[in-house]
Amino acid sequence: MKLLVIGSGGREHALVWKLAQSPHVTQMWCAPGNAGIAQERLAKNSSAVECVNLGAEDLPGLLAFAQGKKADFTVVGPDNPLALGIVDLFQSHGLRIWGVNRQAAQFESSKVFSQKFMEKYGIPTAAAGTFSEAGPAKAFCATLGGKCVVKADGLALGKGVLICASQAEAEKAVDEIMVGKAFGAAGANVVIQEFLEGTEVSLHALCDGKTAKIFPTSQDHKRALDGDLGLNTGGMGTYSPTPFLNDAQLVDVAKKVLDPFMRGCVAEGIDYRGLLYPGVMLTRSGPKILEFNARFGDPETQVYLTRMENDLLELLAACVCGSLGSLELKWSPLASVCVVMASGGYPGNYAKGRPILGLDAAAKLSHTKVFHAGTALKDGQIVTSGGRVLGVTALGRDLKAARAAAYAAVDEIRFDGAQYRRDIAAKAL
Repeated sequence: MKLLVIGSGGREHALVWKLAQSPHVTQMWCAPGNAGIAQERLAKNSSAVECVNLGAEDLPGLLAFAQGKKADFTVVGPDNPLALGIVDLFQSHGLRIWGVNRQAAQFESSKVFSQKFMEKYGIPTAAAGTFSEAGPAKAFCATLGGKCVVKADGLALGKGVLICASQAEAEKAVDEIMVGKAFGAAGANVVIQEFLEGTEVSLHALCDGKTAKIFPTSQDHKRALDGDLGLNTGGMGTYSPTPFLNDAQLVDVAKKVLDPFMRGCVAEGIDYRGLLYPGVMLTRSGPKILEFNARFGDPETQVYLTRMENDLLELLAACVCGSLGSLELKWSPLASVCVVMASGGYPGNYAKGRPILGLDAAAKLSHTKVFHAGTALKDGQIVTSGGRVLGVTALGRDLKAARAAAYAAVDEIRFDGAQYRRDIAAKAL
């Protein structure tokens, strides 16, 4: 099969790396890809993955490329092309593509849509209100004592969520999003949720329109600094599995979340085929959904795919053709830890073009994989080109061993201004 993968981050590098192991894949392109993706080779014939200079949101260009190259299957990584309707576009031209369609992408592209759906179908979530004007939004914050979470309705690169501890902070957050347009059009409407206390975990499930297959647990670290301090980011590291849900509890959460979700989709005529990624808060009164994402998480993908023992392409194809129910997900008993190395200043302003040293030394360490996120090739040298630069990932017999291996690899890598958290997976230990 000839495969096209869309995207350029750490998630996409992990997808490419795993898909390249499939004996079904004979040729692969990634648009636009990154410096690490360009180094991957196929298990089938050792041919290189080819990066294509097409943006993930250039839907006409991607369609023309897939048609011209006669791609057999396309895999979509990021949220934006899904929200723009790339799946609908490809399908309307007879092309096979994995990812949710535009209607299903609303669960991520509109937090208002998602919140109302959860309330309608009895999916446990935070008490919340949705608003299109700042005045009523601030008044609702006051009913929560100002202790709340203010979320931009639309896509904001994982950063449109402001956590508030007082009414003053809540009003500032509402003004920032709705008046100051900090996240542009994404903040025309907001969802305000009560602040939930507990342990947050990431869940993933593959869906084929009628069946959902849940992954083991993982936990992301959203804040930029150790101890969950600093600004919200797209994710500074993750690990799997977590100790916070045992197998029986995971089945229970799936029953309380995935079953009503899939029933609701059928009732609403939403054909949900792709990946569902609920962010879950484990509260004293049970699990509650913070939000839904409609694609693989980043950096959760890096730890999930290093533990997955299935042929990923076979699973994604089963989602598309509706045969997921006949397959069993298989996972390594090893633990996986991913530490994100970011550019200095991220998630604020940061410099690009800084040479990255030590990648070869890190690659020689056993059970270790360095996934590239924001990298590029310049004059034969791999340099930084984004906020999150690398996802340094390692497997170990348990979390302690995996964590030690990941940080040992981080110690081998250097670039000017590199910043990373030193407490990834510490909560589990």
